[in-house]
Amino acid sequence: MSPSGARGGGRGETSRLDESDVRVRPGRGTRPRSKRRPDHADAEAAMVVAVDRGRWTCAPDEDPSRRVVAMRARELGRTPVVVGDRVDLVGDVSGGDDALARIVRVAERSSVLRRTADDTDPYERVVVANASHLVIVTALADPVPRTGFVDRALVAAYAGGLTPVLCLTKADLADPAEFAGNYAELDLPVVVTRSDRDPGELREVVTGRVSALIGHSGVGKSTLVNTLVPDADRAVGVVSGVGKGRHTSTSAVALPLPDHSGWVVDTPGIRSFGLAHIAPDDVVAAFGDLAAAIEECPRGCAHLGPPSDPECALDTEVAAGRLGPGRLDALRRVLTALRTPAWETGG
Repeated sequence: MSPSGARGGGRGETSRLDESDVRVRPGRGTRPRSKRRPDHADAEAAMVVAVDRGRWTCAPDEDPSRRVVAMRARELGRTPVVVGDRVDLVGDVSGGDDALARIVRVAERSSVLRRTADDTDPYERVVVANASHLVIVTALADPVPRTGFVDRALVAAYAGGLTPVLCLTKADLADPAEFAGNYAELDLPVVVTRSDRDPGELREVVTGRVSALIGHSGVGKSTLVNTLVPDADRAVGVVSGVGKGRHTSTSAVALPLPDHSGWVVDTPGIRSFGLAHIAPDDVVAAFGDLAAAIEECPRGCAHLGPPSDPECALDTEVAAGRLGPGRLDALRRVLTALRTPAWETGG
């Protein structure tokens, strides 16, 4: 057959085709898609203990000694997940070296410790979720204690739903009475530790719950963590090895107390609290006896009293004998932290 004949045959073959022979690939919009999503009924409950660059290290409730590395499931989108979050895991939850699970649910938080980079930064950073207590570690000497950091940490605790506890270290170097007296009217629990004694009182505070510890460098926080969690170095090393890295010195890490009787969340990256995200009412609302009173305050009241807030209802409460003046003074000193830049207070 000549080449021309071959071509002719081809044309004849083509002429017998019609539109029903054409394969048309359906567009994305024509594909039937189900809105149903798996309910993950077999998901395993866990707590996030560390975060490092898109990977979350979790401790399952069923076996808190196991460490499961997980990624955030696609359906969660950009849902934030932080240390202390309660999550549900699916996939490979064995905890093996090459295992990778998925976080498919994040439970509602009971408390949130937030901060901003500074007092003008509108972006909130969630440091720890679901901690019941915030232990504010302050040395009585070397370095000299300052109320500024404590006041700002108290603001963050009250606004976030955590119970603050003041831990005064190095009591063998200075008397704790004077500094602790600054907070007597706030009913703030105070525990005192010495370098030559076991921190038994603090141990009672953190046992049976999730507690976050914060403090400036040099106040003895690391010493307390290592005492409360004897294998803290090993635990941090395991987390670092699993997460491949660097988060152990830059963000929070949850460490288990002996016999898994509670969790201590070490927060080495926090040097100060920016409070741009907190309003005065958020702080006062944490005091049950004062929350109702401020409903009578004018709009925008900062509750600092005259001259800036001459119509603050808290002054009326004092005049009526329903609020002690010392308690109000202590509260207002804490509220002043919202108006004072962190660099001025050492906070």
